[in-house]
Order: sequence, then C-alpha cells, then structure tokens
Amino acid sequence: MFPSPARNVRVFRNRPKPPGEKSSANALVPGMREELRSHQRLARLAERQHGIVSRRQLLRLGYSKSAIGRAARSGRLHRVHHGVYAVGRMELSDHGLCIAAVAACGPDALLSHGSAAWLWGLLPTCPRTPEVTVPRRGHSRQGIRLHHAPALTDDDRTKEDQIPVTAVPRVLLDLAASGIRGRLERAIRRAEQLGLLDLRAVEALLARTHGHAGAGRLREALGAYREPAFTRSGLERRFLRLVREAGLPRPATNLFVESYELDAYWEHERFAVELDTYEFHGGRVAFEADRKRQEDLMLAGIEVVRITGRRIDREPEEVMERLGRLAGRRRNR
Repeated sequence: MFPSPARNVRVFRNRPKPPGEKSSANALVPGMREELRSHQRLARLAERQHGIVSRRQLLRLGYSKSAIGRAARSGRLHRVHHGVYAVGRMELSDHGLCIAAVAACGPDALLSHGSAAWLWGLLPTCPRTPEVTVPRRGHSRQGIRLHHAPALTDDDRTKEDQIPVTAVPRVLLDLAASGIRGRLERAIRRAEQLGLLDLRAVEALLARTHGHAGAGRLREALGAYREPAFTRSGLERRFLRLVREAGLPRPATNLFVESYELDAYWEHERFAVELDTYEFHGGRVAFEADRKRQEDLMLAGIEVVRITGRRIDREPEEVMERLGRLAGRRRNR
C-alpha cells in the first residue's frame, strides 16, 4: 500500500502480458486503477508543493487514515509537523520547510515577517525557524515562530511560489515592528529594485493599522521615497525662482542640445541640470537610456547634474549653494 508513483507505474508496465491480453492498463481491476491515479495525483501535488503534503490533502486524494499511517511507518511519508508530511524523502529545501510550517498552522495561516521577506527576495537568507502569521491565537508549534494578526484583509494575503504569504506592504510593516532598522531599510531598497514597492498600497495599509508597532518606523523609513507634490512644470518654476533668488544667471530651459532636451542649460559654462521626479516603475529600459544620455553629453563636453524634487523641497539653500559652486567651477575652466 502507498507505493511511490514512479515505482508503481514501473511495476505495472514491466509485468509480462499473458497471450491474448490487450494491455496491462485494461487488466487492472477498477480499485487498482483508482489507486494508481491517486498515487499520480499525489506525486503531482507534492512536486508543486516542494515535496510537502498535508493530511487533509491526502484524505481528499482518497487515502484512508490507515493507509496514511502505514505509509508513515514504512517511510513513504515523513512527518514534518503534526498533520504535515514530506513525500518520499526527509530532506527539504527552505521552500519546503516554509510551506510545511504554513500547512501545519491551518488554512488561514500565512508565511510572514523574515520568512516572507526572504520568499519575496527582499532579504538574502531564510530564517532558521519559519515565521507564520495566524488570525487567531492558538497552541504553539514546535519549530515554528507564530505571530497573531486578527485584522488581516484580502490585500494582506497572496501566494508566491505556491506558498500562502503576506503581501509586500504587510511584510515591510512586520519587519518595521522588529526594530532592526538596517534590515527594514535593506528590504525597502530591494523591494524598489525588484519593482515590488507600491507606495499607495503601503499608505493604504498604514491608514488602517494606526496602532501597529511598526507603523511609525515604516513611515519614517519611507520618507526618502516620497516625492513632494510637484507637477513637472511646478518643479521647473520652483527651480527657476530659487536660481533667481540665489543671484545665479538664468539658464535656458527645455533646450535641445546634442539631440537631447535639457531642463536647464548654461551655454557659456556648458553646464546642465536635470530635474528628477522619482518614479518607482520607470523600468530597466529607462534606467539604461538615462545613463547613455549622460555619457553622450559628457562626450560632448557638457557636465550634467541631477537634482530631485525632494531635495529642492527640503534643502533649497544647500542645493543652490552647491549649484553655484559647480557652475563657477565650469566657468573658471
């Protein structure tokens, strides 16, 4: 009972056929054919779930409680947690350990905190003890770090690589609650690089989690990623006003030089300023094009500096003082 799918199929295929028998599949009695189908379904399920299957899933596949017990005693199934088994082998990947931990904690459980950050690619290593969030307080689970979060919504839940997991905004909030600032900042930077950082989704989460221990830290950590409410034209007007107040020569604006449109250009100094409004989803193509643009202008003898709307908003005096020094250095050359 409970043979491995590959062995089961091989045995039936290699059995010699008596004269006149049409096929080995037709010779199987109905119960044997159903058993074979169950083993095949189990093999496919275990492959999708990184070698893990739950007792509930085994019962749905048609295995009886006694068959599950015999398979566990014979080494076909290896108990990982109560009601959770590894199929065929005891060695599990980090993915397998994570999905086993979630399966052990019930149908509403989610991989979370540091484990979820690793699964999303925000942190480089998987915690040795999987972290799981459940909506209701319950018994502890050996080998699992349990968290309790009764107010999770559908926006907080998703799946990644077949594992139920908290969504990225919730992962960042939970990391913020740990108080390890460097880890949170690394995770935010990596989320930005992977295109997973959605500020609107994070703001919506913060709006409904006022009392969460990580809310204040997450708001502070995201401060560098929030742009002031400038339109493009508004940012240009603000920049020109600061240039005038600082006593600097007025630049030409939106001028085409060497086939590129420059936001602000001082022709005598061959010096240009690009006004950046930060975009999270500019994409790799735009990233590469910006760097080629800067190289082309440098080859043409034009020095370009980039100034963000955030810096103009928060430190206008320092921006203008530096800009004056840079322009003066070009003029002297």
